[in-house]
Amino acid sequence: MDTSVSVFAEIPEDLHESLTTYLDKHPHWDLDRVFSAALSLFLLQNEGGYGTKPMSTSYKACARVYLETLLQTAE
Repeated sequence: MDTSVSVFAEIPEDLHESLTTYLDKHPHWDLDRVFSAALSLFLLQNEGGYGTKPMSTSYKACARVYLETLLQTAE
């Protein structure tokens, strides 16, 4: 991934608790990695005319980020 951008988001408390539990059980994942995977997968699944058609540059970029995030190894 070339450039990172910080995002501030409020999430429901139940979701936060689930996320915290997941991260406690999977130490090789962190909050940034979870959000990158979740957001890129959401964009891939909901292409709906936002420039993410399967052969578009945006779609390919989302797919690349998603796969890199999933395949990332513990450092």
